[in-house]
Amino acid sequence: MDTEETVGTAETEETEETEEFLLPRSHAANERLHALIPGGAHTYAKGDDQYPEHLAPVISHGHGAHVWDIDGNRYIEYGSGLRSASLGHAHPRVNEAVRRELDRGSNFVRPSILEVEAAERFLATVPTAEMVKFAKNGSDATTAAVRLARAATGRPRVAICADHPFFSTDDWFIGTTPMSAGIPAATTDLTLTFPYGDLAATEQLLNRHQNEVACLILEPATHTEPPPGYLAGLRELADRHGCVLIFDEMITGFRWSEAGAQGLYGVVPDLSTFGKALGNGFAVSALAGRRDLMERGGLRHSRDRVFLLSTTHGAETHSLAAAMAVQTTYVEEGITAQLHALGARLAVGVREAAASMDVGDHVVVRGRASNLVYATLDENRQPSQQYRTLFLRQLLAGGVLAPSFVVSSALDDADIDRTVDVVAQACAVYRKALDAADPTPWLAGRPVKPVFRRLA
Repeated sequence: MDTEETVGTAETEETEETEEFLLPRSHAANERLHALIPGGAHTYAKGDDQYPEHLAPVISHGHGAHVWDIDGNRYIEYGSGLRSASLGHAHPRVNEAVRRELDRGSNFVRPSILEVEAAERFLATVPTAEMVKFAKNGSDATTAAVRLARAATGRPRVAICADHPFFSTDDWFIGTTPMSAGIPAATTDLTLTFPYGDLAATEQLLNRHQNEVACLILEPATHTEPPPGYLAGLRELADRHGCVLIFDEMITGFRWSEAGAQGLYGVVPDLSTFGKALGNGFAVSALAGRRDLMERGGLRHSRDRVFLLSTTHGAETHSLAAAMAVQTTYVEEGITAQLHALGARLAVGVREAAASMDVGDHVVVRGRASNLVYATLDENRQPSQQYRTLFLRQLLAGGVLAPSFVVSSALDDADIDRTVDVVAQACAVYRKALDAADPTPWLAGRPVKPVFRRLA
């Protein structure tokens, strides 16, 4: 494992069972991380509890669709940066745009001309929005949208889609999760939930809390497509009940279309939030929407002022330059179509590999081709953290880092083919565990854990 050309331990024809896969340097670095950083990472979804015990690689660097850990292993990477690096790492067009700004300063006492250029570029890419304001992370953008909705409607309650896993690190959302420590019940009580795809249940909620709900916030799509007429029906419900409709497009933005899910499905929200793919790994997010709402956070109105977004680094020029380059690349190079094609090829290959090992009902690929996830099911076809651990161990040993199967455009056919080969090897081990009705011998430690849980 001493060269950067190594790809996991699966370069031989033998299965991963014949050679134990170890990451001693990463293990030591994880201990250092935990000693200095709560959770050992700056995002819970990147924590080492999300990976098999002692097999959480600590990354040295990345290029394109590949990353290298500090033990010298090279991996084909999926879900890059929690879906943020959709063009792949160190994309030349993005890097060049940032490099041009490096010698020009990054933060001034007045707005940079780059701020208006970035706004113009964004609104040209997402023409359903009329104004935009940039920030650094998705949580700030979604919380600003909620605050704006409350100010515009004068209502206290927020209705979130119960079937979508994450909206914000702020109290209005985190208070609804098992990790609610430190959040007053009075805050959590103001957040309601509605089921995705069920207009009748949502209308019942709005009727039950008549004139109390400021907004409906949801991801317009996730691993399932919206039922026919659902988003349009939600739009009508929001209008009829005087609610603000907010689309969280952190994931769907660019992966569904360059104009987001709202551009693909033709339903325009009042407000929408973007991030992740927007900067290809650089820190930038956006709140966009109707002019009359967005102006409430501005200076050209006579109503009470709304403290919308005001961040020291919100318009830092390097990230805005990256965002502009990302959008231009998406539009000019047809990146969304590339993501769909790569994901479709991968989905077919994984399904065929799973079926060939007789685990097609247990290793299940789901979602839009540009945003694939997978489920690991036990002998009773129930979701299993133990079988997820087994599957992840085999993928890692084969040189595939895949907490999901979310593709980047930097992948090529050889990467996909190699991934499918590794999946087939993993599925062979999966079949043995199913036949034994016990995956424990293949775990070599504790199972991976869900992010949202009450106790560490």
